[in-house]
Amino acid sequence: MPPSVTPADGPSLDAPVTLRPLVRADLPLLQRWLAAPHVHRWWFHETTDEALERDFGAGLRGEEPGEDLVVELGGVAVGLVQRARWQDYPDEVATIAPVLALPPGALTVDYLVGPVELTGRGLGPRIIGAAVDGGWVRYPDATAVVVPVVAGNRASWRALERAGFRRVATGELPPDNPADPPLSHVYRLDRPPGPR
Repeated sequence: MPPSVTPADGPSLDAPVTLRPLVRADLPLLQRWLAAPHVHRWWFHETTDEALERDFGAGLRGEEPGEDLVVELGGVAVGLVQRARWQDYPDEVATIAPVLALPPGALTVDYLVGPVELTGRGLGPRIIGAAVDGGWVRYPDATAVVVPVVAGNRASWRALERAGFRRVATGELPPDNPADPPLSHVYRLDRPPGPR
């Protein structure tokens, strides 16, 4: 099983943040993260073995256009990033269309920090930055990253702001957790100028 950080033996917060593809051996760790109250509150993901296979199995088999990426801090698994092109998910494009017209080739990211003891310590913006920087390389035609966040998840949208995103829209979108009202903020970061 991949190592996960604990308060006693975790890596330094100054350690490098890197991303690697999710592998099947990561699923027990991901299952624990998704069940943790601070993650489950916003991701609201089922954590049975069957649910993980349903939602992550296609990606593990290379059948999913989006990416599931494990975040490592100094080589220790500490979180998950999902990165995708909006155009690969037409239903999602239709859902956000009344709130915002997406730029051509737009990407989106979602992210979680697994160990609760690493939340609120500035790691989120670094994870987002790594996901975005890797996205520019992997998707050379991407012009922007557009991320909707339920308005109540202040920590998430503040992390986006600290990573350089700007709020470009607010409107009603279906929340992951039905306990949340549908009000969401939409954030955007444009590809920096320069050669691709």
